[in-house]
Amino acid sequence: MIRQKEITLPRFRRGYHLITRMIEDELPELPEQGLLHILVKHTSAGITINENADPTVRTDFENFINKMIPEDDPVYIHTYEGSDDMPAHLKSSVIGAEVTIPITNHRLNLGTWQGIYFCEFRDYGGSRRIVLTVYS
Repeated sequence: MIRQKEITLPRFRRGYHLITRMIEDELPELPEQGLLHILVKHTSAGITINENADPTVRTDFENFINKMIPEDDPVYIHTYEGSDDMPAHLKSSVIGAEVTIPITNHRLNLGTWQGIYFCEFRDYGGSRRIVLTVYS
């Protein structure tokens, strides 16, 4: 059986935001076994799984990816929407726009220190849509 739900996330400031609880609250009845697939429907945002305990991880993510993909690089041609436009698209491709998580015993089967991060790469990205698909 496949169940699917599209949700709108609140507006997040630029950065890495733990949304594990938000996702769990949207999917109260998970199957005994299955998969959850999450897709971010935007080309300037991403989703990933990483350390959920120490908030400095989020700062390190932001600092590293900004060093790797800087704004205002003269090689960018696609700059119609500002200096964060093309870097946001590149960051989305590097981090990714989807993750799949196993479901075991009616719960997301994440490691002890793992959480789901929504990655907002624009200064003013606005509200974002994600698709949650449960396969059982």
